[in-house]
Amino acid sequence: MPVPMTLEPTLERAIPAHCRKGAGACVCAGVEPFANRHRVLVLQHPQEQDAALGTACVVTATLRQAVLKVGLSWPNLSRALGENVDPKKWGVLYLGPRPDQKLQSVLTLVDRKGEPLPDQKAARAGLEGIVLLDGSWSQAKALWWRNAWLLKLTRVVLTPGQPSRYGTLRKEPRRESLSTVESAALALSELAGDPALAAHMVAPFERMLAGYRQR
Repeated sequence: MPVPMTLEPTLERAIPAHCRKGAGACVCAGVEPFANRHRVLVLQHPQEQDAALGTACVVTATLRQAVLKVGLSWPNLSRALGENVDPKKWGVLYLGPRPDQKLQSVLTLVDRKGEPLPDQKAARAGLEGIVLLDGSWSQAKALWWRNAWLLKLTRVVLTPGQPSRYGTLRKEPRRESLSTVESAALALSELAGDPALAAHMVAPFERMLAGYRQR
């Protein structure tokens, strides 16, 4: 069900490019940002900011071209990003309806009905950036419904070969659900054809989980 538009006003701010986990808890120290070809915009729900195992800031710490914004709604993609861009050249990662058996690829670009686009190669080649919605499943849905302009972007569906590294530490709505950094890593590495990119991005996340489990 759509989220009522009477929620509190948007809280929007850009986040500096480090993981913001606090003194002694930073998992991104010494990480050299990867020169990613496809740009990334992470829209974070305000209630996700203080999540102990949140990963949005790890995305910005591991990529040169990544922006993280906290808020509930923005007028359009350009306003959210802070510069003029063509929404037709951007995709949005969104779980949406459960994918059917037609989605055999790890990364599939689909239309508004969830049907795979006929020319996947051309569709991938036309992408300049991707948007990720950061928060719990209900928070991500709130961001989706409050930002109708996301429908102007190409929806990107991931079909990962393994479940999230979160394991039992954080409940996910479906088996194919991943953390924000895992989703970004898988999508970008698939688009660029570079497995090293995924490994680079998830390494700090794995250190975060290892440290949390040792508490």
